[in-house]
Amino acid sequence: MLGKQFLGGALALAMTALGGAAFAEYPEKPVSFIVPWPPGDLEDVLTRMIAEDFQKEYGVSAAVVNKPGGGGGPFPGAIEVAQAPADGYTIGSFVIGVPVVGHQIGIDELAPEKFDPLGIFLTYPFVIATSKDAPYSDMDELAAYAKENDVALGHFGDPLTPTQVTKALAVKKGFEWGSDAAFDALDCNTLASGDADVINTTLQLVLPCLDDVKVLVSITDERISLVPDAPTAGEVDPEMNIALWNGLFVLKDTPADVREKIIAVAKKTVMSERAQNIAKETGALVYWQGADEAAARVARNIETVGTIQGLLE
Repeated sequence: MLGKQFLGGALALAMTALGGAAFAEYPEKPVSFIVPWPPGDLEDVLTRMIAEDFQKEYGVSAAVVNKPGGGGGPFPGAIEVAQAPADGYTIGSFVIGVPVVGHQIGIDELAPEKFDPLGIFLTYPFVIATSKDAPYSDMDELAAYAKENDVALGHFGDPLTPTQVTKALAVKKGFEWGSDAAFDALDCNTLASGDADVINTTLQLVLPCLDDVKVLVSITDERISLVPDAPTAGEVDPEMNIALWNGLFVLKDTPADVREKIIAVAKKTVMSERAQNIAKETGALVYWQGADEAAARVARNIETVGTIQGLLE
């Protein structure tokens, strides 16, 4: 009888332990934010802020893990997120290329239905810029000039969304770039040296010489406060209403309460004074776009990328 009582008590304790594990409150172990790019850029800096605040809020380790890839795509790190359990312990900090373009180049793990956005928090301040003394001040004047003269374009690589937009705008305006080349750096020296006549770069890289530069277009959601007279690509042509953004993503089956805890911290972080100071200093747009709006944006961007690819073909 005593043996049966002991066995029954042991089973009860085991069931209680199992139940406690099954319903343990998130988070109870270290959390990783995967950034599929090298450290140091805006998405990395802001994601590190989110991770720091997450750790303070919930008392568990939260680290940013940089997993860059090659071939124009940040895919190894993103695939790691796709293959992780849907438990909120592996969170993707993704640029537009992961959920919008990845599946279109044959990477099935990055299919849009694999992930849900928690929110989008950053738009990179990409611009189309030229020298102050260039004989054109907007895209129409550039188009007229380029029909009679060779204009060299500098960019960071064909796969990037801003490069695609820049080339698609030329098609829409009825001109061709005389030449184009990818550069590791696109800054004041690129224009001053004559290596390119027009550059597709981020505003922060030309801030030191902004008085000597004309920004023709910003490839952003809204106008950049530091160059308020420059229209967005969407203003120049509504079909080009797209930008290079970054957001937090989790797998589809991630529980709702887990999502809510991540969102609560991330939203507070990006709207904080220290995050907004980054926006003021760089021209980046730093904000919080919620899950539903972000999902709708991803769907719109997939259509826009299809339009751009059709133009470039």
